[in-house]
Amino acid sequence: MQLNFKSFGTGEPLIILHGLFGSLDNWQTIARRMAEQAVQQYHRALAVYILDLRNHGRSPHSDEFTYPVMANDVREFAILQGLTKISLLGHSMGGKVAMQYAQMYPETLHKLIISDITPAAYNDRHADVFDAIAYALQQPVASRSEIAGRLRQKLSDEATVQFLLKNAERTPEGFRWRFNAHALKENYAHISGAIETVRTVNLPALFIKGESSDYINRENYPALAAMFPHHELTEIKNSGHWVHADQPDAFIEETLKFLFNSNTAG
Repeated sequence: MQLNFKSFGTGEPLIILHGLFGSLDNWQTIARRMAEQAVQQYHRALAVYILDLRNHGRSPHSDEFTYPVMANDVREFAILQGLTKISLLGHSMGGKVAMQYAQMYPETLHKLIISDITPAAYNDRHADVFDAIAYALQQPVASRSEIAGRLRQKLSDEATVQFLLKNAERTPEGFRWRFNAHALKENYAHISGAIETVRTVNLPALFIKGESSDYINRENYPALAAMFPHHELTEIKNSGHWVHADQPDAFIEETLKFLFNSNTAG
């Protein structure tokens, strides 16, 4: 599957993978700044690619929606772009795609940056979101503000409302969700499940935790440490699960420092 993408800069390739319900649009500012600051601060040329994973953004839709399938999409993208050795940065679901990629294609990887997720299974955290998504467009709506109002009837977190609203797209037939809501819901049990460990990944890996997020915790940390024995773990203050949105400066700093620090060279 050919994924929709944008790129910033030229040089060493870094591919960024968004989370569930996200898109490359959420990462454009971060990607642009990373490419610029790599040159300005580290005197290194960095090509940053941001992708729409399948069933998200402007990439094709499919009933198949598993981590191995998505990791293979990323591999196909790298081949089409002529990228022989890549670094991957993944947030939440995108982080699990990156970890699955490391299980399948470790020889093609340079470094991994995983934002606020582990390879472990998670309980259902999105039932209310799927309910809101279905409710918001259950009946025809005339405006984006009407969609927001309907989302707020189901969701109390305004940040989630605004995040979802970015995926509302006006068409000649009316508004629709840009993501494939049906496929995401049908495959949610797999997406919230664990990444199967078929090998220990002996690559440099940075895990970034949001201070107030519980996605990385005492119970699931052992799964992370077992799969990535050479990992680093850093916590960014005053941030939640969307670390890059809450503290973009610190997030970019930690990522570039890890990519270009000779002590973590792969």
